Amino acid sequence: MADDSRIFKVEIITPDRVFHTGEATMIEFNTAAGEIGVYKKHIPLTTVLAPGMVTIHRDGEENLVAAVHSGFAEILPDKVTLLAEIAEWPEEIDKNRAEAARQRAEERLANKTEATDLKRAEYALRRALTRIDVAK
Repeated sequence: MADDSRIFKVEIITPDRVFHTGEATMIEFNTAAGEIGVYKKHIPLTTVLAPGMVTIHRDGEENLVAAVHSGFAEILPDKVTLLAEIAEWPEEIDKNRAEAARQRAEERLANKTEATDLKRAEYALRRALTRIDVAK
């Protein structure tokens, strides 16, 4: 059983649904500035989410893992809210589609021209790699 003094609330919300509401003893996710790990009583912070894996740690229980693609995170001392463009559980990810997206993005980057939108191709590659990692 988790020590209640270490537990805080976690919400992950997308435009389509409330993806997850629960409790955690730690949460890890990617921001535009790098990876961050948050415990209860973290200083208040608002940051930009980057595509990546979110891991929700819960003492005595299996960690929850999801893919999150862009958005914002609000960190308060007793709650973390991720407002994400897209959030997916591993079982919701189509592995074949993610692999095809990875291949397309890599081809775009390898065969770039002046018309290639590099930022978009890099972002597509990052999303595909995140989905592949989470689906494993």
